[in-house]
Amino acid sequence: MVVYTGSMSDAASKTFYLETFGCQMNAHDSEKVVGTLLAQGYRQVPTVEEAGLVLYNTCSIRDKAEQKVFNRLADYKKYRAQGKKFGVLGCVAQQEGERIFERAPYVSLVCGSASYRNLPQMLVQLETGSSRVTGLDDRMTDECFETEFAARTNPHRGYITIIEGCDKFCAYCVVPFTRGKERSRTSASVLEEARQLADLGYTEIQLLGQNVNSYRDPSGLKSFAELLVAVASVVGIRRVRFTTSHPRDFGRDIVEAIDAVPALCNHVHLPVQSGSTRVLDAMSRLYTRDEYLERISWIQAARRDISLTSDLIVGFPGETEREFEETLSLMDLVGYDSVFTFKYSPRPNTPALRLEDAIPEAEKARRLAVLNDRQKQIGTRRNQRHVGQIVEAMVEGKNAARGQWVGRTSQIKVLNFTVPAGVELAAGSYVDVRVTGCFPNSLVGELAV
Repeated sequence: MVVYTGSMSDAASKTFYLETFGCQMNAHDSEKVVGTLLAQGYRQVPTVEEAGLVLYNTCSIRDKAEQKVFNRLADYKKYRAQGKKFGVLGCVAQQEGERIFERAPYVSLVCGSASYRNLPQMLVQLETGSSRVTGLDDRMTDECFETEFAARTNPHRGYITIIEGCDKFCAYCVVPFTRGKERSRTSASVLEEARQLADLGYTEIQLLGQNVNSYRDPSGLKSFAELLVAVASVVGIRRVRFTTSHPRDFGRDIVEAIDAVPALCNHVHLPVQSGSTRVLDAMSRLYTRDEYLERISWIQAARRDISLTSDLIVGFPGETEREFEETLSLMDLVGYDSVFTFKYSPRPNTPALRLEDAIPEAEKARRLAVLNDRQKQIGTRRNQRHVGQIVEAMVEGKNAARGQWVGRTSQIKVLNFTVPAGVELAAGSYVDVRVTGCFPNSLVGELAV
């Protein structure tokens, strides 16, 4: 959410507050939005009370997401009398469009994520008195939101969006309707941004996209795997991650790149959503259970120990108990290091709305609990293999209450560890840690000296 305070016509007093909901793509979009506002003479402030322009960077993936936005807008309606202006950005903005003005007449700006490149002009319209400014590009746009003004919030891990939008049209997903069609940046522009991050002292880069491995270089110079290798070769970069991959476009060459280039983190997030081929077909996921497991076999055959994470949905319309058990059996076959789990909920404009959602919420909740319990067992077993190993962790900070430092391994695992008395570490540094124990979702250890 972005909030702006002060006179819209007085550049010296233009202030804003930003609140973000949703995924890492939204978080990085907000970094670019903040940078754009700063470049236009705005000043970021820490509270709504200090701000004059209020914008929410929204997410519509979860159930009732748009209602949460309207509830939040209602909370801040009291500030309207103070001259503040309000706006809604992101997926809910694109999904609801000008209906937002009808439900919340005090909103002045509605801007979908595919229109962020037009923010400077839209801000000028606000400043000159326009009460309803919209930016709602449809799926025909070929433009990406590239800006040199991104305000990086993490001083050590830099995010680079390499592809925006989605062409997959999974039956349950609203993203193709809110973020537009797939459109990739040139490999040259991605590499230039990576070099800029390295020059600023960043050592880790994460490449982002709704389907990051669906990347298609407009210049035709590099495949996704080749782009990974090129980014990892930038001087000063020690780690490169990428998320989120779609199984349909996941090639063996990605695994070969990870095997060949140590700077590419040995972690793959490959959402499966269901272990049942029939359900996958109903979801329009574009692959079968066997095709997914073939890709898993490539990863498991790698020379490096590549951690695997995934997304799973329970209770999709028509999912039988036997089909749910197929998801459990797939979890056992793959042995995920961790999973993100969800109950199916209908989303606006999605094809699944035509399906009868006959599975009771109580049954969805039961299946979700069973799935989460199974993953706790699998995750614990997967983490136990690290006990006794010495692994490299990038230091993220210190948990003073527990007397532990917090780091993250190349496999994206959280590692809480102790250091000898009097030793202080710098956030962003890399240290060797001996793993001494584990939990389902994290490792524990001690500094290796």
